[in-house]
Order: sequence, then structure tokens, then C-alpha cells
Amino acid sequence: MSDKAGNMNSTSTQKVSFIEKTAFGMGHLVNNLMPGALGVFSFFLLTGFGMDPFLAGLLGGIPRIFDAVIDPIIGYISDNTVSKYGRRRPYIFIGAIFSGLLFILLWQLDENNSQMFNFWYFLLISLIYITGNAMFATPLIGLSYEMSTDYNERTKLMAYAQFTGQIAWMIVPWFWVIIANPDIFPTQVQGVRTLSYFVGGICIVLGVLPAIFCKEVDQSAITDRAELSISNIAENFKGLIKSIVQIFKNKAFVKLCGATFLVFNGFQMVASFSFFIIVFYLFNGDYKAAGNWPAWFSTVSAIFTALLVIPIVTFLSNKYGKKNAFLIATAISVIGYILKWWGFNPSNPYLMFFPLPFMVFGIGSLFLLMMSMTADVCDLDELENGMPRKESTFGAIYWWMVKLGQGLALVAGGYILKVVGFDQNAATQSLETMNNLRLADIIVPAVTALLAIYVMKDYSLSEERIIEIKRELENRRGQL
Repeated sequence: MSDKAGNMNSTSTQKVSFIEKTAFGMGHLVNNLMPGALGVFSFFLLTGFGMDPFLAGLLGGIPRIFDAVIDPIIGYISDNTVSKYGRRRPYIFIGAIFSGLLFILLWQLDENNSQMFNFWYFLLISLIYITGNAMFATPLIGLSYEMSTDYNERTKLMAYAQFTGQIAWMIVPWFWVIIANPDIFPTQVQGVRTLSYFVGGICIVLGVLPAIFCKEVDQSAITDRAELSISNIAENFKGLIKSIVQIFKNKAFVKLCGATFLVFNGFQMVASFSFFIIVFYLFNGDYKAAGNWPAWFSTVSAIFTALLVIPIVTFLSNKYGKKNAFLIATAISVIGYILKWWGFNPSNPYLMFFPLPFMVFGIGSLFLLMMSMTADVCDLDELENGMPRKESTFGAIYWWMVKLGQGLALVAGGYILKVVGFDQNAATQSLETMNNLRLADIIVPAVTALLAIYVMKDYSLSEERIIEIKRELENRRGQL
């Protein structure tokens, strides 16, 4: 069966209006801005607030573990919620406000407090913030899987989301420059505190838009939802475990998770290497000479993703199917990774931008296509396991896997730095060390991308198959 159905039409078309797409995209801008800003701000726990590196590491790791635990729970609750406002929108609305306010509160640390006071303050607020953010992000992902039943419209919707999400990654790299610039803020602490109001405010204003303008499916058509109550908590827990088991039996979904794990975490493993290569290879350890080049490298990557990758991959998906679009885009990214060997050239720093239009096809297309395909997988799950539909639980499990992999990738990246001989205390690095680092920067993401292509080559949910599933579902329970 081919991946593209050709002239075959869906049994019905569910177009998402421009207003809904825009509102949904704003939600994804928030969903990218918050973790991006958190990652940058956390660096200043050490340099601005004087936090011990080990304690700072705990403040990064413990909330990640908590996040991985709470996401599936929030997803299950959202899937089984019964309210006149829907299963997703109340959580998105409250979660956006809650997480925005808590993000601001999180960074109102006083550097004059004791280190342990600041540690426990930050940890406690982090756990509450993570809960609020999960309340916003997990139902938002679930909403994305149910806003349309049309095979190609799902990809267009995710393209809107990824396009607006890239705006966050055009902004976030400059937080480093702004916070550390004494001409803008007298201290790094002042910079973090002030920018936290900006980030939290954006979260609140833009984060509530999907809850206001986006539509959910007809709630009356969703049956067999669990009864959520304190007295029924044991049954709810069993229901959650049952849902997770069913999800991991879905072979198509496991392939999506496996491919995402490989592409995303291959990229994450070496994500910081570009900064080191720019500073220590192109500018021989001179941070002043390196200046804004690392920030521009990240910003231009996001620009290429938004203006080049997303439109092209959306076209490829509509023309040749989602699986084939993924295979093509991932193969192009391998070419980009290889070109980095010539792109990083001390005699001409501008060449660092040369591989980017190719390289960003991998990570730039990944979530666009994978989220669209996960929406298809939710249809397959309903066909095989019946109601209730589990969009938020699927989304939670998918992102749990991403977050777990990200943690492992950060550890592996540190190990690679150690193996190649990188000395964090040295003002300059040897040519051998930098060449080994450059090779790792190419080989690791290229190999994981090729493995992802192998995983996805037999992915079976073509447009034809999704249309068949949709017809069967509509015959069974009517149209959502």
C-alpha cells in the first residue's frame, strides 16, 4: 500500500479556520518559549545567584523526573474529563495563567539569601510550576490531535504550530546576550528577574488563546470515559495503566517514538558542541571575539526552519505522504551534518551558516510530522481499543519519551566532551581535541538520523489506511 493515496479523497473534510490555527500556534509559541527561557535562566543560577553546581544540577534534574511522572496523569485526567467547556480548554486556560505567574515567582530569588534557602525555594516553586505547565501543555497537545480528522489538514495545523514555535527560538538565544550585558542590566540577577516578567506575561496573554478560540470535538460522541473522583482513585489508576499498556502495544506509535528518540536526542547530544566549536575553534577561545556569533547561529537556524523547512516539508507531506516526507527531510539533514566539516572555517566565520539550510531539515520537520502522524495513530487506537479517545495520554507518553531521552542525551553529551579531551578549565583547546569534537558533532546526529530512517521505512499508516480507518470509525460512532 502506498504512503500517498493519490486522488483518493477523505470521507469528509475538516478544515481548521485561520483564527483557530493562529490561536493554536500562539499556544505552541508559549510551549517553546517557556522551556527555552527556563534553560537559559537556569545557567544564571550559578553565575548570578551563586548556586553550587551540584545543587543547580539537582534543580534541573528533579523537576524533569517529576514532569515525566505527572504528564501521563494529566493526560489521562484530560482525556476523561466531562465538562460543558470541553476536555482540554479549561486546563489550557487555567494552566497558562498558573504557569505564567509561577514562572515569574520562580525567579524572584534573592541572591543575599542562604544557598540552601534559595535551593528549597526554587525546588518547591519548580514542582508547582511544572504542574501548572503540564496542565497547560499536555491538553494543548491532546487538542492538536483532535482539531481535524483530515489527513493533510493535520499536517497544515502542525506546520502553523511549528512555524510560530520557531519565533521563540529566534528570541531565546538573545536572552544570554541581554542578561549578561552590563549596559542593559547592572547585574545578571536583575536581568533574570526583569525578563521573567516578560516571559510570564507572554505565557498568560498568548497561552489562553487556544482555550478561547479553538474548538474541541463533540463531547457527546465520546463515550466510556472513566469517572474521575477521589473515591475512585484506585480504578482511575488502573485505567491509566491500562491506557499506557494499550499505547505501547501500538506498533505505529512505537515507531514514531523510536524515530523521534533517535533524531531529537542525536541532535540534543551535540547541541552545545556548536557553541564550543564557534568559541574554541573559530575564535581560539576568545569569548569577546566570538561575541554574538553563537546567538546568531541559533537564530538563523530558527529562521531557516520557519521560512524554508516548514513550507517545504508541508508540501512534501501533502504530495508524497508523511512517512516519505520524513525520510526525505531526515536524509537532507544528514547532508547538512556532513557539510559542517567545511562550514566551520576559522578564516571565514560566515561559512558556519552554509550547512544550516540542510541540517535543520531533520529537527525542523520532526515534530511537525510526528505530531501529525500521532493524530493518525489516535484514530487507529480508537479503532482497536474503542472509546474514550486518548489524545492527551498519547501526547503525554510521547513527550515523556522525549524528555527522558533529552536527559540521557545531556549525560551522553558530557561524556563525549570528556572522551574527546575537552578541558573546561583551559583558555584554549588543542587542535586534536577540536577536530575530534567536530567529528563527533557530525557523526552522532548523522548516525542517529540514518537509524531513524531505518525505523520508519516500514511505517504502515498511509493516507489510504487513515481514510479507511476514518470511515470505519464514522460508521461505528458517527462523525466527531
